[in-house]
Amino acid sequence: MAPERFVAAPGRLDAVVASEVGRSRADVQRAIAEGAVTVDGRIRPKSHRLEGGERIVADLRDDALPGPEGPPVPVRFEDDDVLVVAKPAGVITHPTDRRRTGTLVNRLLGMGVPLAPAGGALRPGIVHRLDAGTSGLLVVAKTDDAYASLRDVFRRHLAERRYVALVRGHLENERFVVEAPLGRRAARIVIDRSEGRPASTSFEMRERLPRTSLLEAVPRTGRTHQIRVHLRGIRHPIVGDRAYGGGGDEASRLGLTRPFLHAARLSFPHPSTGATIDVEEPLPEELATALELARQDG
Repeated sequence: MAPERFVAAPGRLDAVVASEVGRSRADVQRAIAEGAVTVDGRIRPKSHRLEGGERIVADLRDDALPGPEGPPVPVRFEDDDVLVVAKPAGVITHPTDRRRTGTLVNRLLGMGVPLAPAGGALRPGIVHRLDAGTSGLLVVAKTDDAYASLRDVFRRHLAERRYVALVRGHLENERFVVEAPLGRRAARIVIDRSEGRPASTSFEMRERLPRTSLLEAVPRTGRTHQIRVHLRGIRHPIVGDRAYGGGGDEASRLGLTRPFLHAARLSFPHPSTGATIDVEEPLPEELATALELARQDG
């Protein structure tokens, strides 16, 4: 497997590399200790602070590659360069050092889809991710050229991603923006105003319900769990999101066993033609049912 090469985001070296290559921080720390990660050609300690823009080379070799599995996932757009799929809730996007099966990548391999090797051994073709509990649209690169182009599109925030979220309570404003930096505290993502990375999400009211609100969320940055943590931060957590305050009786009444968060629209310039690819995905059955119950939950 060829080393991973990328331009760094700001942050601590081990955290940035782990996020970029889709491996655990412990796995990355071992590679750093072995001298397998360089920053602008120099070996640095795991705690080295990156300013952003440094060139990182990370040689994280792993012989246990993910294999093909079923069932297939729905395809919403496909050509020789890219594939847009509807990821089901409960499926993680790509394998990790601890898990090699049951992921979207395994399913794509089972469908015989060619995936860009440049994504790395554990996440070939994967340009961006959705949380395991989130359903909806995700674009995959078939070729290395498409992968490089799409990564640049997402890095420059030229792709538009629109999510639908059902949240607790009623909000005063029809439109608002949450700007709050995010950091990691153990396994959780938290608002961290001292050392967190900048994160911004815009929201728009779609429907006011008796106990809840249906929002459209557009992340302006691409941090892990961004929409979920921002909504918890304003005390309107996503219903069904037990990790960030949205569990309990309300989720049970609506039959939700996962967060009511769905990637409903994805728009991006095609890597070869530049034409806009714009795809929409309706709510899956379990969320549509929960929404109807929420409308009657007086």
